[in-house]
Amino acid sequence: MKKLTEMMKQAQEMQGRMAEMQDALAAAEIDGSSGAGMVTVTLSGKGDMKRIKIDPSLATADDVEVLEDLIVAAHNDAKARVEAHAAEEMQKITGGLQLPPGMEMPF
Repeated sequence: MKKLTEMMKQAQEMQGRMAEMQDALAAAEIDGSSGAGMVTVTLSGKGDMKRIKIDPSLATADDVEVLEDLIVAAHNDAKARVEAHAAEEMQKITGGLQLPPGMEMPF
């Protein structure tokens, strides 16, 4: 019974650390870029787009398709960085234990 109590205590502590991590991720801002930095997208740690910066030289009628592609690429880069950051933070909390397949962070 003592082991069960200890396990429950550890689970509660981990739950508290998870909540703290989620708050920190929500407050984090992570950049992704494309076109050698000509387009930068900033996402929150939860994946919400916060801002986009576009080099003025790309804002011409002739380059609309290129600009669209660069925005998508910058967003995808930022999203991959957010996911990597979240995975890194999760590993800190779980001590390197991997989540079972199909389980994701609760957000």
